[in-house]
Amino acid sequence: MTIPDSGCVMENGASCLPCTPEEEKKIVTDLRNESERNLKEGNLYFVISSSWFRKWERYVGIDGDENLIGNQSSDSRHINGASSVVAERPGPMDNSDIVENGSDSDIKGNDIQLRRMLMEGQDYVLVPQGVWEKLHGWYKGGPELPRKMILQGVYHKKFDVEVYPLCLKLIDSRDESQSTIWLSRKASLTELFQKVCALKGIEQDKVRIWDYFNKRKYAQLSVSNKTLEESNLQMDQDILLELVDGHQSSKIGMDSTGNDLALVSLEPSRSPLTIAGGPTLSNGHSGYRSNLYPGSSLGSGLADMDDGFEACNSARKVEKGGLAGLQNLGNTCFMNSALQCLVHTPPLVEYFLKDYRAEINTDNPLGMHGELALAFGDLLRKLWSSGRTAIAPRVFKGKLARFAPQFSGYNQHDSQELLAFLLDGLHEDLNRVKQKPYIEMKDSDGRPDEEVAAECWKNHKARNDSVIVDVCQGQYKSTLVCPVCSKISITFDPFMYLSLPLPSTITRTMTVTVFYGDGSRLPMSFTVSVLKNGFCKDLLLALGTACGLKSDESLMLAEVYENKIYRYLEMPLEPLASIKDDEQIVAFRFQKKERGKTRLVIFHRWQEKAELFGTPLVTYLVADQSSGADIEAAVSKVLSPFKKISSAKAHVGKENGILLDGLDEECSCSDAQSVENAELEGTSCRDLSIPLRLTDDRVMNFNAFKKDTLFESGKIIGKLLRVVLDWTDKEQELYDSSYLKDIPEVYKAGLAAKKTRQEAISLSSCLDAFLIEEPLGPDDMWYCPRCKEHRQAIKKLDLWMLPEIIVFHLKRFTYGRYLKNKIDTFVNFPIHDLDLSKYVMSKDGRSYLYELYAISNHYGGLGGGHYTAYAKLTDENRWYHFDDSHVSAVDESDIKTSAAYLLFYKRVRSESKVEAGEASHSHSIS
Repeated sequence: MTIPDSGCVMENGASCLPCTPEEEKKIVTDLRNESERNLKEGNLYFVISSSWFRKWERYVGIDGDENLIGNQSSDSRHINGASSVVAERPGPMDNSDIVENGSDSDIKGNDIQLRRMLMEGQDYVLVPQGVWEKLHGWYKGGPELPRKMILQGVYHKKFDVEVYPLCLKLIDSRDESQSTIWLSRKASLTELFQKVCALKGIEQDKVRIWDYFNKRKYAQLSVSNKTLEESNLQMDQDILLELVDGHQSSKIGMDSTGNDLALVSLEPSRSPLTIAGGPTLSNGHSGYRSNLYPGSSLGSGLADMDDGFEACNSARKVEKGGLAGLQNLGNTCFMNSALQCLVHTPPLVEYFLKDYRAEINTDNPLGMHGELALAFGDLLRKLWSSGRTAIAPRVFKGKLARFAPQFSGYNQHDSQELLAFLLDGLHEDLNRVKQKPYIEMKDSDGRPDEEVAAECWKNHKARNDSVIVDVCQGQYKSTLVCPVCSKISITFDPFMYLSLPLPSTITRTMTVTVFYGDGSRLPMSFTVSVLKNGFCKDLLLALGTACGLKSDESLMLAEVYENKIYRYLEMPLEPLASIKDDEQIVAFRFQKKERGKTRLVIFHRWQEKAELFGTPLVTYLVADQSSGADIEAAVSKVLSPFKKISSAKAHVGKENGILLDGLDEECSCSDAQSVENAELEGTSCRDLSIPLRLTDDRVMNFNAFKKDTLFESGKIIGKLLRVVLDWTDKEQELYDSSYLKDIPEVYKAGLAAKKTRQEAISLSSCLDAFLIEEPLGPDDMWYCPRCKEHRQAIKKLDLWMLPEIIVFHLKRFTYGRYLKNKIDTFVNFPIHDLDLSKYVMSKDGRSYLYELYAISNHYGGLGGGHYTAYAKLTDENRWYHFDDSHVSAVDESDIKTSAAYLLFYKRVRSESKVEAGEASHSHSIS
């Protein structure tokens, strides 16, 4: 669709709109869909501030289900595809809040620096070029922030918009001046040379450029098609410019005698089986030898050396291993934290300090050709041999970006997600099984658990056999019970970590008004107590108990804001924290058989003021095709409890909304005068005298309503039909509208109310919450082989066998459609003597006594947090704090904090009578 430019300019600087908000919405949606169908590398996208874009979304009536941002702000107000308040047209686009130093008209495009640590959806949105051109044509403004789409990954390729191009600091050796260069990390070294030469006005054949990371000559860059990412260049690092003409070569990077310092090549190893050598460690670990393996050379043997470890300086004194930090390469604290925990895992240290060459699996299609295992092994060796010299894990990060593009770039990520990928990737790269056999899984069929568990583990080991399986994988029992036929299905599955929920100890009271969708009773308010960090399913359960919900009934929650429903809370895992205390929550009660294909929403309008007022009502139209007369009848039925009762009939009226004897059940008009008036007007008491109007999704336009009009549910957008009741003074006399007006708030805090303090919870309570029996969610139905249908089965998890190393992931982050939240609850976890035997169903004679040896911590909130690690050196029985490059000793009493996110435990070995034939004893893993 072509939009002509009228050339008219409004007061706010934007051009006149040639189309309606609905047309704008359709144009943008069509352009967005077209862009998604034609994804390719090099496509242009534009960054727009979320604050402006949300205004535009409200203006055109885009709700949370169809928003273009992808992540909705918790303070946005929506109403069934429309803004809850009539939104004004936004002014010119304004990106000044997301760029450094505001909007500078002299800087354009990729040269404009975005503020660091911005989050997509929360701070900015990305729109295709076509969408930007339309929006800019309609609204003007800026500044313009184009970004290119790149293709990332080796085996699992994905498209990604490079919001933050690579920033390099160019140091000119002639005068030590500095310049900033912005280039895509997918740009070639040839492009880098061209940009530097153009910037400095120098011929390319007279230029020498060095990778000058940490102000040290690391490698000379050469003109080639090799990308900046493949060259391991990092965000904000230095590169050094030298001239090779005459005597203009720089003295930077030379020793005191004027000779060039020893350089270590950055080129990746040409032999995929090369394992870098190094000095023998002083902590007693052997096998880390200085000789290189056959087929390697000095260049390839040192190929993947990270900065901070100079192998050529072998004569220096070897310090204690395991105390090296990891340099932050740009929001890589999440990676550093997880890596420090893994490289201080005793069985993995022992394994990777030996010759593991024979177990590298280069042919596994699920692996990374052994490259990830080699990169991790090399990094672990450097960390255990460099004393206290911090390592820059540039090579490892490069491998990570190639095989897991979700971790590329310089955004903050989750240390648990990295840990999960790394454990799985290391397993596949080190899988001793070269050809995985096909094994058909059998059902338990009532067999003993021991037999089924042993069979499942044997089948798993036939396809998966690595040091990760040996050390980190356990087995749990999963039981599913069909709620209809009681079919029981039992499976035994492996795990590498346990994600534990954090049960809240704080409750909050919530007041909810329940409306009856069939019009059988007056609305009633109920106050219930729920967990503060609970979910909508908890509120529904408590409310259902309070109002006596029957087995054939269901509740639908909705939030009311400014007399409109701006969202339905039908998502059972929607966090309750997204509901504000001063809002109104209503619930609509339906019989399940009445839930039809079309939802009818009834709004109210005061005719004299032409304003909407009162809580909307909701009911369902069961038929596939409904007429205007059917809608009138449904509205009349819903309104019937609100008809006023005269004093003469009060004794045979309603009590708590229930019709009493003496009244015709087919007629809800208990007021004799109302019946008399209805007869005089020639209508029955079931006829609706209040005029109806059809309205749109924004409740802005009102159309005439006709009884003979047919509405097909399939043609109703979103299966949602909206009508407006035009109340007059006459109807106000017949109906008591106070039930619609005076809806209580969720919670009204008193002046003397005190904030409840969060109590500490134990690790065992988190385990209990993880193992509790609960029904599957509606989106995770189980196919019952007996019923031949998908059922919402009851699921129960039990721990069957625990591994040598067990990792507990504390689920501090909750995600909903409208809110992301972090739980800062303090979890009291034991450091010594964690006894898990009571949780293990298998009685195999093993020790299930564990000791803590590492913690990954997360401080702060979402998007702006920071990761650190605590790790214990078992040789000296002392804890250390790893904060990127900084490493310091810490008292054991200080490692238990509310920032604990990942807990790493190792088994305290004991030789049982079954294994050793003697009394058991315990000792730590070395």
